[in-house]
Amino acid sequence: MHHDDHRSLGNRLDLFHQQEEGPGMVFWHPRGFALYHIIEQYIRRRMQEAGYREVRTPQILAQSIFEQSGHLEKAGDTMFRFARADGRAWAVKPVSCPGHIQIFNQRLRSFRDLPIRYCEFGSVHRDEPSGAMLGLLRVRQFTQDDAHVFCTERQIEAEVQHFCRLQRRIYADFGFDAVAVRFSTRPILRAGSDALWDQAEAALDAAARAAGLDPIHQEGEGAFYGPKLEFHLQDRLGRWWQCGTIQLDFVLPVRMGAGYRDEANGRAAPVILHHAVLGSLERFIGILLEQYSGHLPLWLAPEQIVIASIGAAQADYAGELRDRFVAEGWRATLDDGPETLARKIVAAHEAGIPVVGVVGAREASDGSVALRYRDGAQEGLPVAAALARLAALGRPGPGIG
Repeated sequence: MHHDDHRSLGNRLDLFHQQEEGPGMVFWHPRGFALYHIIEQYIRRRMQEAGYREVRTPQILAQSIFEQSGHLEKAGDTMFRFARADGRAWAVKPVSCPGHIQIFNQRLRSFRDLPIRYCEFGSVHRDEPSGAMLGLLRVRQFTQDDAHVFCTERQIEAEVQHFCRLQRRIYADFGFDAVAVRFSTRPILRAGSDALWDQAEAALDAAARAAGLDPIHQEGEGAFYGPKLEFHLQDRLGRWWQCGTIQLDFVLPVRMGAGYRDEANGRAAPVILHHAVLGSLERFIGILLEQYSGHLPLWLAPEQIVIASIGAAQADYAGELRDRFVAEGWRATLDDGPETLARKIVAAHEAGIPVVGVVGAREASDGSVALRYRDGAQEGLPVAAALARLAALGRPGPGIG
């Protein structure tokens, strides 16, 4: 296994592990779960800014829900299913869309309410064959940054453009600039008439072009309920990864009884846009670790700065400084042990911590800190100026690579 493989990095940086008692599942360690949370909170903020409202739906539902949606027929062999003594059949959700439709259906909706945008960090389970699993990249339990937009046909174009803008910004913030788009058309196993598919494919194609995309066509790779756009990211090793997707669905709203009052006061079915920006948080974290060889930018690093004392005399000042950084919202740790400064800097580098705040006798006496960066550059600053300096460097985007 290459030392830049995300599984090696996960072990070396103490982020996560997997074991045979939980095949395709992830045990997140504190530092790994900190990274997971940083990404989740970042996506949550972007989705809120873009007008999405977060929901949470059950992990286990009666199998009848997935019969109605068609997932049981199309993907039943990858679903974890079980029956209870009362004879009812249950399933662990492989997707979140049927749950979001239940929320939509709880109220009488009007055309004036649309578009309605829901998002969820949906934990889903799919029984992948054991030979297909690969670290975080192919797992059985994963979290989708899932979203569903309920809209009218006239709103499709604007909503697809809205999503594409959101997605471009997010990918750029994570340091991915090369994005390839593919258009997946009707699969052999599908729901809905050919006329409906003609309409859906034409609508998504027009929306993609309006958003300035020029997708490559993939025949037969669409979802069973509609065509989709897939977004593939290129990492620094030149490999391509499928992450985001947006799918246009005329089928599930009808199958699952979703409706709203239209302008003529009649009943109409909404269109659903299913989409995810990162796809799977687990998979994206695997790609991200390999993209940066474990040296994550300042804003993403689980531990951003370690305050390292040169001698025992500065231990108290170093502790106060760490507390000050934490109070200002930084993920700061303390290294006031007896090792040499050189050893402390090596340990910080090996742990993927981007900045070391060095404090010796001079810093302790004048209330300053010497910031040392990954590339060896350093600068001594008063504490307030050091906090301002890191704030300028620690925004999403390239930052301290």
